[in-house]
Amino acid sequence: MAVDKLEKKIIRFGVIGCGLMGKEFASAAARWCHLADVNFKPEIIAVCDANPVASAWFVQAVPSVKYVYVDYKDMLENADVDAIYCAVPHNLHRQIYEDIIRAGKHLLGEKPFGIDEEANASILQTIKDHPQVVVRSSSEFPFFPGAMQITKWVKEGRFGRIIEVEAGFWHSSDLDPSKPINWKRRIETNGKYGCMGDLGLHVLHLPLRFGWQPRTVRALLNKIVEERPDGRGGMAPCETWDNAILACDVQTETQHFPMILSTKRIAPGHANTWFIRIQGTEFSAEFTTKNPKQVASLPYVPGGAQAWHVTDVPYKSAYDTITGGIFEFGFSDSILQMWAAFCDELANGREGMLQPFQCATPEEAAGSHALFTAALKSNRLESTIQLG
Repeated sequence: MAVDKLEKKIIRFGVIGCGLMGKEFASAAARWCHLADVNFKPEIIAVCDANPVASAWFVQAVPSVKYVYVDYKDMLENADVDAIYCAVPHNLHRQIYEDIIRAGKHLLGEKPFGIDEEANASILQTIKDHPQVVVRSSSEFPFFPGAMQITKWVKEGRFGRIIEVEAGFWHSSDLDPSKPINWKRRIETNGKYGCMGDLGLHVLHLPLRFGWQPRTVRALLNKIVEERPDGRGGMAPCETWDNAILACDVQTETQHFPMILSTKRIAPGHANTWFIRIQGTEFSAEFTTKNPKQVASLPYVPGGAQAWHVTDVPYKSAYDTITGGIFEFGFSDSILQMWAAFCDELANGREGMLQPFQCATPEEAAGSHALFTAALKSNRLESTIQLG
């Protein structure tokens, strides 16, 4: 018996930077059958990395790869490539991202979209000069069902007057002082933002999407491990910030409240924890990837009981999947959902997306740069800084 198949638009991708996150994209593309009833599909046909071992993994593991490059500019001349995923150190963002955009290739890039505010502004101008190119930033965690539930509650105006917001992204692997130094510990490659540039857009994605742009910031930045093994028998100085706590003041048309944002590479006991908490006069809620299947909420009626409710969140994602609601959602699922959102926008346009939540935008990345630049000044002057 013949079976009608849903026709899918194939989006042919190139990958620049074949490290951990490039492999995660390859894994997500291989699991595309996990998604139900989508009319688009990515196909990785080209890869580029200065390290031939990294490229060789793709050749072996991804049957669709046809082209292997050492120079990314050769990939950009390939008319078969529709879009690029680029995961390279921050100091390379400006040149490579702008070359990708000028070549007319759609781009999903890694945060923070430039090593500093000047580089980010240049990238944004290039985007404006090429409006036909879709450019988005990687940010997976808001696609967890618990985070999507909180997004729904915010859009519904459930919280009443907001009392306080807290969001963060915490790691702990750098607690080990014997861990060798890498590019994230050097200002030349990571930039002066340190942990803020590498982790911060994950923390800011939802607040900025909700319109909660900080008006002021008081920053506390901390270097905990001062030097690390250099891989050659010696020690090298760690130049970038390990942890950052940003106390922000948010003013919207209808709300005024404090927001605490934290990015930590040394947070004991947290392998990879993203969280958001919102407290309000009528409703409060929080979600953390530490407990990925649960969301906590506290509805409040004046004079009534104040009781938190912890509920298991069903496996209900932005894009429907073959997985039953009884199972647990994880990082590999969130990155698949993020890639579905990007491919959806490429295939169907912003207004025609199968669901409304799009990937992090260049404007949101620019908002993070404004905050991080002010945070550096705040820490240096030990004072509160007003953002422009």
